[in-house]
Amino acid sequence: MLLMFAAMAIAAILGWVYRWYQERNTLGSAGYRRDQILENARRESDVIKREALLEARDEFQKERINAQKDLDRQRSEQKRIEDKIRQKEEALDKKLEAVEKTEVELKTGLAKLSVDQKNLLVREQELRKKLEQLSHLTSDEAKSLLIKEIEDEARAEAARLVRKIEEEAKHDSDEKAQEILTIAMQRYASDITSERTVSTISLPNDDLKGRIIGREGRNIREFERLSGVDLVIDDTPQAVHLSCFDPVRREIAKIALTKLVADGRIHPTRIEEVLEKAKKEVDQLIRKAADEVTYELGIHNIRPELLQILGRLKYRMSYGQNVLMHSKEVAHLGALIAAEMGYDVALIRRACLLHDIGKAVDHEVEGPHALVGAEVLKRYNESPVIVAAVAGHHGDAELTIEAIMVQIADAISASRPGVRVERADMYVKRLEALEKIALTFKGVEKAYAVQAGREVRVLVNHQQVTDHEARQNAKDIAKKIETDLDYPGQIRVTVIRETKFVDYAR
Repeated sequence: MLLMFAAMAIAAILGWVYRWYQERNTLGSAGYRRDQILENARRESDVIKREALLEARDEFQKERINAQKDLDRQRSEQKRIEDKIRQKEEALDKKLEAVEKTEVELKTGLAKLSVDQKNLLVREQELRKKLEQLSHLTSDEAKSLLIKEIEDEARAEAARLVRKIEEEAKHDSDEKAQEILTIAMQRYASDITSERTVSTISLPNDDLKGRIIGREGRNIREFERLSGVDLVIDDTPQAVHLSCFDPVRREIAKIALTKLVADGRIHPTRIEEVLEKAKKEVDQLIRKAADEVTYELGIHNIRPELLQILGRLKYRMSYGQNVLMHSKEVAHLGALIAAEMGYDVALIRRACLLHDIGKAVDHEVEGPHALVGAEVLKRYNESPVIVAAVAGHHGDAELTIEAIMVQIADAISASRPGVRVERADMYVKRLEALEKIALTFKGVEKAYAVQAGREVRVLVNHQQVTDHEARQNAKDIAKKIETDLDYPGQIRVTVIRETKFVDYAR
């Protein structure tokens, strides 16, 4: 037992000794490895230091070289600028010397010129005295004579130049105008409705006249009171006549009376009923006519009240021409002209359609229909440009470009042969007025209106009127006609100055 304990103690001691020895060996090897690592680290740090030092040295060398290059370049640029400045200074010095030299020469020349001028003045006075002695004219008289000759020559030359310019301008403008108007008229060829407002109602028999008059005239009085139209019953067989300055009221009366005659029942109550229905029917026709025209022209956004006024032109005639159809044709022509000239087509078309709207209400409002129409359009908030075009298309207001285009289209529509019918007495008066205007001018001996009033030929006295004055007379007569007369289309003024030399062979 003791041996066993002793053996165990010896074994424990031996184990502890072995462990201690192992730990000592382990600690020794760790220290060795530590020393090795530290040595390697020192070596690597030395290598890194040397490499960093070399790199820094190389980088410094490169920077030094680049800086030297920049410095050399700056020095070169500075030298170039200095050379350039030096060259400019030398050039300025040379110019300054030249200027000083020129100044000296100019002073010398001015002095010489002053002496020459004095000599010329003396010579001029001598020559003037000699010229006055030879011509028997003073200097003022000679000057006046010379000025008059120069003025006459200048006038003649100016007249020739004006004539040349006018001929060239007329040639070019005529060609362009003819081209534009031809295109417009060629592209729009519409049949004008020349129907007249009917004011006569046919009756099946004359017995109906008594029924229309009624007992003690009550029917005719009620009809005239409600319709605002004069009903004229005379000896005309099987017919009665309607008379009223308002074409719409006349149309309402015509429809109502036609229905009353067809129905046969004619009494105050029935008259009132039929007139009310006829008024509604005409209002519908008016609106329908306006809608058809605006739809055909592609014009929109017109207020209903304005459309109602426009449609009334369906029953308005001017020189035998239906005003609504005339307005539609003017709108087509104006749009084509505007397209050819590069203007706003929609605006011109609208202005042309509305240009005669004043004729629908001119029996209610005093004044020229152009200004009346402009006020109507202004009241319904139409564009100021369109208002100005309508107001000025007959020269009653300022003439804008749009007004001129409306005026041209209006003249084309109104002046085509057969479109308008003029009364014979008005026609004769217009011809007489043309001749009277021409006879008021100086040197005019005779004047003749020819070609149905489209031309006036004026004969002037060749002793009282020169060629240039005759040309001016033609312009003045044309302006006077434009100012004093109202006429469709245009009137040609021809002034004839004729010189005749007569002799006889005996």
